[in-house]
Amino acid sequence: MNEVSVIHKKIYGELPKLIVETSGRIHLLGEHSWFCKDKTISMAVNLPVYIAISPSEDNQAHFYFHQLNDSKKTTLSSIKVKKEDRWSNNVKAMIYGFTSGGFEVKGMNITIYTDILPSAGFGITTAIKVGTALAIRQLFKIPCTDDQLLQVIERGNKLFLHVGNYIADNYAVLYSKPGNLIITDHATGEYDYIPFDFKDKKILLTDAKVPRISIWDEEIVRQPENVLLLGDLRDRKNNVYGGWIYEQSATEINETLSVISEDVKKKLLYIIKEHQFVLDSREAILNGNFGVFARCVNQSHELLSDLYKISCPEIDWILKRVSEFEPKLEYVREPVTCGRITGKGFGRCLYAIVRKKDVELYMKKLEEYERIFGFKPETFEVKPAKGSRIIKNIK
Repeated sequence: MNEVSVIHKKIYGELPKLIVETSGRIHLLGEHSWFCKDKTISMAVNLPVYIAISPSEDNQAHFYFHQLNDSKKTTLSSIKVKKEDRWSNNVKAMIYGFTSGGFEVKGMNITIYTDILPSAGFGITTAIKVGTALAIRQLFKIPCTDDQLLQVIERGNKLFLHVGNYIADNYAVLYSKPGNLIITDHATGEYDYIPFDFKDKKILLTDAKVPRISIWDEEIVRQPENVLLLGDLRDRKNNVYGGWIYEQSATEINETLSVISEDVKKKLLYIIKEHQFVLDSREAILNGNFGVFARCVNQSHELLSDLYKISCPEIDWILKRVSEFEPKLEYVREPVTCGRITGKGFGRCLYAIVRKKDVELYMKKLEEYERIFGFKPETFEVKPAKGSRIIKNIK
């Protein structure tokens, strides 16, 4: 925090009026089924992002990203996306989110400080957006509620950046609590907490450094006709969290999905399975049953690789080694470790949850991974962290 204050003063000649501390995030389960109004289990992670802000004397917004040593600026009256602005387009999007909603903003100076760059896939881009929106609201005392702030972020994403707005991302970064996972219901827009405290485990977040090369576009799954097919397979259950499950009969599922291609069918089968993984994981965590939760995570990754087709040989190799930490047969059903690719897929990030005694072994396996595949991975030991907060009275 002190570093970003010093940097802000060096760049703009004055200390910031306030700093927002926000966090990266990962999704543990369910991040690919938001389009059909399903649920996602996420957590903020203790990889902080700092947003420092102060008013400027002109009608411009000035941005500086310390780790990139890059400065940008824009005139508030003619704010627009520029390809060459890259990271700063996300900051401009939040300004647009306010002004397009009728809120007044003035000139500002912003400094971004984070040791993890946005391209890593740990939710840093979302953290920058949410942190910027909070900082602007606080600096200019803009009278908007948290719900209106989420609408600001949504307008910035959809209308300015022309990208999707994933509320599970925003909720994880904004509302997470230490020691808890957060589960987002995309149907209701509500969220809930799941206490997560397996004291003998460590959560390891790894950037495998595999270049992300998409081999197919998820939009082929998100087509309205596929959403309708999934809706036809829903079965209301009042005694189930969220009020519904998918049809359990393989015959019924195959018959309903027979009208689509085999490739898309496999991907929808993953969506159906993932829903149950989310429900079973929530219940297992609440009951302190790590084995059931771990089995859901491991099976989810297997299906992401085999059915949904967004994993890669490098990440599959790492997670296979994790599964071998305890070779006893009984641990297949009640595993003591688990792991899964997370985020967009096609490379980059995975998480592994292992016993404390296995951390050293995990790091040795990554050394072996580097020798085999030629990528030098980067790993962080993380834990469920607090969402965004404002640090006031900077001196």
